[in-house]
Amino acid sequence: MSGAPVIELESSGWRLGVLPHSGASLAHGRVLVDGAWLDLLRPTRSTAYGNPELCSSFPMVPWSNRVRNGQLRFRGRTWTLAHNGADGTAIHGATRHHTWEVAERTPDRVELALDSRGLVGVNFPWQFRAAIAYALDGDRLTVTTTVENVDTEPFPAGFGHHPYFERRLRPVEQHGTPGPEEEAGGSDALLELPFDRAFPLVAGMATGPAGEIPPRADYRAARVVGSDFVDDVLTAQRDGEPAARIAYPDHGLGVRLDMDPVYESLVVYVPRRRAYFAVEPVTNANDGFGLFEDGVPGTGVFVLEPGESRTGTFSLTLER
Repeated sequence: MSGAPVIELESSGWRLGVLPHSGASLAHGRVLVDGAWLDLLRPTRSTAYGNPELCSSFPMVPWSNRVRNGQLRFRGRTWTLAHNGADGTAIHGATRHHTWEVAERTPDRVELALDSRGLVGVNFPWQFRAAIAYALDGDRLTVTTTVENVDTEPFPAGFGHHPYFERRLRPVEQHGTPGPEEEAGGSDALLELPFDRAFPLVAGMATGPAGEIPPRADYRAARVVGSDFVDDVLTAQRDGEPAARIAYPDHGLGVRLDMDPVYESLVVYVPRRRAYFAVEPVTNANDGFGLFEDGVPGTGVFVLEPGESRTGTFSLTLER
């Protein structure tokens, strides 16, 4: 899908590339710094436009992260989902490999919609509608997600977004040398995450209620992203604080992540030997459906009755 159309949005501070045919993913997220456009989000090679997991960011609807063993349990029943994760789980929702329709478009905003009733092979046992709006306003990018129950019975749900941030900002014209997974020169980003709890994880999935944050994922005091592997789910955001702050000292640029209360958790992912990391606003913990069915508190999973919907917004604001 290298020829997939990219919808380009632009404001005074942002350039955003949106891929409706690749699960409403993002091809790029660029910011203007001292007269030059730099990649803030990991840029996507055009040959990878058909693979959302290689894109700059992608939405996860109607759940985020994983369903253990692909077994979705709810109110005493069990449904088997496609095991599309390398670890044998169902992963990253059910919409990223489907085409979203363009419902509305202006130079600085696009709204995309998806109705599972008109699709084949959706990896979810109930029918739903979803919408995502990307909007630019000066130095702010706003992302709004909605999921609606259009089935005849209630179901559990959630959503999230998976943005990959560059460790070191690079001018757009440097694409290919170095490549997106190679580091540019300069200093790594600083990361601050004001959360006080984390879910205990085994094989990347939560096993019980949130507890102490492991040292590897403790960014309550701003520090360099670092080289240690991190893949953790944080919760209990501090009142009045943004969900995250990312600083790029070499450019005098900061990025502030704010999110609605429906986003009860934040996934931080720092892979080894990669030029990027992820900070993901999510409504539910990893394997949230299983925890919810087992009565574990604080999973972030919500139940939608027929005709009911849930909406959440997060924003990325440049701080200069």
